[in-house]
Order: sequence, then C-alpha cells, then structure tokens
Amino acid sequence: MTDILDVPTKLTHADYLKRADDERYELLDGVLVKPPSSKEIHQYILGRLFLRLGTFIYGRNLGRVYCSPFDVVLSDTDVVQPDLLFVANSRESIITAENVRGAPDLVVEILSPATSERDRMIKLDLYAQHGVREYWIVDPDDRKITVFLRGESRFEVVGICEVEESLHSPTLAEFSIALREIF
Repeated sequence: MTDILDVPTKLTHADYLKRADDERYELLDGVLVKPPSSKEIHQYILGRLFLRLGTFIYGRNLGRVYCSPFDVVLSDTDVVQPDLLFVANSRESIITAENVRGAPDLVVEILSPATSERDRMIKLDLYAQHGVREYWIVDPDDRKITVFLRGESRFEVVGICEVEESLHSPTLAEFSIALREIF
C-alpha cells in the first residue's frame, strides 16, 4: 500500500471563478496570488499609457485595449490581469464578455516592489509560453521600458528605452511615445 503524499492541489479556472469576494487575484500555475494595491506613480503611468495606446489603437480601428483589472485566461491554471493589454481585430474572437481567452497581442506590466520579480520572471515566461507577441516591462524607479518580442519560443529584448528616448512598438506599426510623456 502506498502513502498519499500531501501535495498541494493546483487550483483551476473553475476554482478561481468560485471566489466569494470581489478582490483582485491572479492564478499563476494553479496558485492564487493577490497583487497589492497600486501606488500613485503606477496609476499615473497606467493612465498615460492607456490614453496614448487607446488613442492610437481606436483612432486606427486596430482592435481593443484594456487596463486592469480584466482577466486573461491563458490556461486552466493561469489567469492574469495585466496592467494593459491589446487584442488586434483579427483576433477579437478571444474576447468574451467576462475575459480574454488566449494570448493578447501586446501586454504591459508596470513594476512595483511587490510584483517586480513575478513580472520579470514568472510572467515573462508565462506570456512567451502562451504566445503573447509583445511584452513591455515598465520600470517607474529607473524610468525605462524594456520591450520584448516573442521569437520561436521565448521573448527577446528588442529595446530598452530610457526616459529621454521614444518607444516604438514592433506590433503596432507607427506607434511611438516619448517616455518623458509618461514618467
């Protein structure tokens, strides 16, 4: 007779939906994670990026842009709420009334001390694994944005933009933003 090991069970999307509260959570590899409340600088940068991306995307009828909290279901054990995300019109079928079911074309995460490691490591791998095309990591402390583009199976850095430079998106042709406008 074998002993049953006390191995923690991974939660699923169905478990995630059963939460009794309205708090913001993410499900990372079956583990429920509660991100901390955002600080003012985070909200300021999020607002500026949302306005610029939204104006560009909606002005050219390219797709939809969302800011958190809005669930992105990547798998049965991975549900994230990126700070910003873009889904192109050609892939609008992944957008439902409740969430996005699949990889967005562009994901933006704004670092905080509590989420920095998760955004730089866990989510970087997770977004690449599930097919996110472009990923921006915004660092408010260093006032820079790192732009990643997905290669065959992982992300590659295609730019590290400092505050005195402009960011150009490989996914959104002609989109450009001077970083001094958001920091």
